[in-house]
Amino acid sequence: MRAVVQRVASASVSVDGKVISSISRGLMILVGIGTDDTLADVETLLNIRVFDANGTMWKSSVKDIAGEVLCVSQFTLMANTTKGNKPDFHRAMSTNSSKDLYATFLEKMRQLYVPDRIQDGEFGAMMNVSLTNEGPVTLTLDTRKFEYVAVPGGPSRKKSSGNGNKDQDRTVDVVPSRPSGSVARGPSHGELDVS
Repeated sequence: MRAVVQRVASASVSVDGKVISSISRGLMILVGIGTDDTLADVETLLNIRVFDANGTMWKSSVKDIAGEVLCVSQFTLMANTTKGNKPDFHRAMSTNSSKDLYATFLEKMRQLYVPDRIQDGEFGAMMNVSLTNEGPVTLTLDTRKFEYVAVPGGPSRKKSSGNGNKDQDRTVDVVPSRPSGSVARGPSHGELDVS
């Protein structure tokens, strides 16, 4: 599961020109569900410290500030853009399966927080999303630690079929992903290195 988390002053979702959900200060979360995903760690989303407290950055979560959360299912986050100019969405879970998993995701969010502070868009609809990003602060979170993709000229390892048949041996490129949303304080007090 991939999530794009944005700290917002406000956000809303419209379908057919009508606002169906809106929040004030809190988090706007775009959620992409992959073919092999299970329910992600919802607590991380609710507990990630992206808000200030008493003038100190990165000290409070959305729960700490009694903020609101607007979630929008977005299969396009699972796009593979490594070949050609057309995005490939084969890594996204099928519509029916992802609808069920997304509903479970929202239910768990509401169980772990105040239910009426969790809003969402309309699954599968063409939506217009408006927001005022505060900071701006935008983080990406991914439940996957590695992506297995072909990288021209990249490191590779031989994966054997185990039966000694060389025709069935294949090369798999392993590309480690960096921890999403990690922030380190730089040499001077005001510098932040976001990697």
